[in-house]
Amino acid sequence: QVQLVESGGGLVQAGGSLRLSCAASGRTFSSYAVGWFRQPPGKEREFAAAISWRGGKIYNTDSVKGRFTISRDNAKNTVYLQMNSLKPEDTAVYYCAADYSSSYFPERRAFEYAYWGQGTQVTVSS
Repeated sequence: QVQLVESGGGLVQAGGSLRLSCAASGRTFSSYAVGWFRQPPGKEREFAAAISWRGGKIYNTDSVKGRFTISRDNAKNTVYLQMNSLKPEDTAVYYCAADYSSSYFPERRAFEYAYWGQGTQVTVSS
């Protein structure tokens, strides 16, 4: 069982940066892949980035590649999403999710993730 809590969201101007954190409880957090998903207002949830327990990373190349960086600190049971050059279209509720997987590369499909946080709001003004 893993409990996830996101933090770091807020209001930022276009071109600015935010760092989201996903803090996990549970002794085996280092064995989980963690993904970041986002849901813009009035739209479906979409994949943003994910990192496996072994450090493999994948990104939604169309929307965030080159601007967002995912990382993890297993000693702190935390995964980060550094978001730079933010755009108004990045406005969304951001969720982190955990998937117990041994694969080097994590999954990008939401249904693969069993545990979810409550979300944190990111608003980018133009």
